Amino acid sequence: MKKNKEELIQISKQIRKDIVEMLTESASGHPGGSLSATDIVTTLYFNELNINTENPKDENRDRFVLSKGHAAPLLYSVLARRGFFDPKELITLRKIGSRLQGHPNMNDLPGIDMSTGSLGQGTSAAVGMALAGKIDKKNYRVYAVLGDGELEEGQIWEATMSAAHYKLDNLTAFIDFNGLQIDGDITEVMNPSPIDKKFEAFGWNVIIIDGHNYDEILSAIEKAKNHKGQPTAIICNTIKGKGVSYMENQACWHGAAPNQEQCGIALMEIGGDN
Repeated sequence: MKKNKEELIQISKQIRKDIVEMLTESASGHPGGSLSATDIVTTLYFNELNINTENPKDENRDRFVLSKGHAAPLLYSVLARRGFFDPKELITLRKIGSRLQGHPNMNDLPGIDMSTGSLGQGTSAAVGMALAGKIDKKNYRVYAVLGDGELEEGQIWEATMSAAHYKLDNLTAFIDFNGLQIDGDITEVMNPSPIDKKFEAFGWNVIIIDGHNYDEILSAIEKAKNHKGQPTAIICNTIKGKGVSYMENQACWHGAAPNQEQCGIALMEIGGDN
């Protein structure tokens, strides 16, 4: 059953709490980019994706690829809260023997459609899934979440060119445009801007939104579904570390875990009923 906007907001607070608690327990991981993409991925899993927790490999299911695989804590939390596995397992993040390692592994955990971690490669996998859907005359859709720093990878643009060439209008890519990567401002590391003009030049339909505004996220998804003949890139203006004041817009929180005191502050700031 699809969740409404207010329900999505509450779920996103639980997801953000999970992310902070998981990383605090593991003392390792990537909070910044997990928190910036939370509202996007929450909307997909709780309002849009045609998936079945009882049959995770249903050939007619929608596919989701977290191309920026280091945001695995976000994906793990969403899958657990969606019902693919017990949320109690979240606390095992990055521990030896855990199914929840630093990057998603499709062979270990139900609900994961593609193992990712090597930046740039997830997009190619998503293109392959979308192309297969066209060839097999399936109605499923494919969604991918890309990091803005990830756009510095050349393989992204090979995949982007292929998607336009084959008119993969069953493919939607969300670009988590938070402006920061592990080494700092993306424009200073290897500037991928203007992102919208690049995707347009490669033959994509482009939509620009606030990646934390649920009305805009939901509207963009519908526009992408109704657009024919081209894949769609939804460029989401986001805030790195969204929801935790001391993490917001701070590149140093790309791959650093909070301590217990910082965790407590974060949980209070996120709030919510759960």
